Amino acid sequence: MNLHEYQAKRLFAQYGVPIPDGKVASTAEQARAIARELGGRVVVKSQVLTGGRGKAGGIKLANDADEAGVAASQILGMKIKGYTVRRVLVDQAADIRDEIYLAILIDRGRQLPMLMASSAGGMDIEQVAEETPEKIYRTHIDPMIGIRPYQSTYIASGMDLPPEIWRQFHQIASNLYDTFKGIDASLTEINPLIINGDGKLLAVDGKVSIDDNALFRHPQLAEMRDVDEETSSEREARQNGLSYIQLEGNIGCMVNGAGLAMATMDVIKLYGGEPANFLDIGGGATTESVAAALKIILADSNVKVILFNIFGGIVRGDEVARGIIGALGQIDTEVPMVVRLLGTNAREGIQILSDANMITATTLSEAASKAVAASQ
Repeated sequence: MNLHEYQAKRLFAQYGVPIPDGKVASTAEQARAIARELGGRVVVKSQVLTGGRGKAGGIKLANDADEAGVAASQILGMKIKGYTVRRVLVDQAADIRDEIYLAILIDRGRQLPMLMASSAGGMDIEQVAEETPEKIYRTHIDPMIGIRPYQSTYIASGMDLPPEIWRQFHQIASNLYDTFKGIDASLTEINPLIINGDGKLLAVDGKVSIDDNALFRHPQLAEMRDVDEETSSEREARQNGLSYIQLEGNIGCMVNGAGLAMATMDVIKLYGGEPANFLDIGGGATTESVAAALKIILADSNVKVILFNIFGGIVRGDEVARGIIGALGQIDTEVPMVVRLLGTNAREGIQILSDANMITATTLSEAASKAVAASQ
């Protein structure tokens, strides 16, 4: 679950990370009142769950309350990468002398949390990694100990930060890790963490991603989910325990397992097709889950064919096949479907599907090739 900037920064503040004074507004008049309360220059920032807000015109500086109101009126309602701006954050404008990227995330290869920082703050970290990878510094964190001073010193000296702020940098990095650990996050990011004119560090932007599997431990965080930022299909998928992301292609994908789903999308691309979605139905494939997934995929009018790619490890292939047939009995559609089954009782499952006049395949390459042909 991703949080808005204003939500992320409030969490940071609870764990001792310094942030600018600011409040959220949903109308231009509210933004004007907040700016008047803050006094001086402010920055009006669109609150949507995507990057590139500044380039899209979703972040504006204002010298006074009236300018803040005008800026808010221009930003509210605008579309940024398909998301409608419903709120703006009005923050005190910072005296920025330097910008730093700072994040805590999981290194899945090492199975450890990692502190990552760069002197190229304010830029997308992917762009920094591609153009100037030498500017990115990393160190792994022992969960039993936390961030040790020598680790933050290594990072700070590598970025050529003034020695007089190293202790401050260590405290913020430690507090950011405490946030990460305390809310079961998969990412806590400050971009940028600035050095202001007084030589103080300040988190002027924030991003937080929380592990959905841990939300049962944090009901107060679960309530922070912005359902308005989800498509109706993504909302329905979440309610049915499915992992779904809508894309722009025309080949719907229904797969059990996230890694297999990614591989399926890659092979579709290899054969000249375009996946319409990422959809992971998980370890089981019951009639109910397949029916829910089919309804979600078919809600996308761009879908011309659906590709099932199911590996029967725990789940049996014949059960999957009966689930698919049962689901299709609940749904009226003429969209062609290609099914590839592998694993336990796959042969029996394929026979069941063949008897129902469905297109079947034994390999992923064959399935992808048939799906691409059907989509054309």
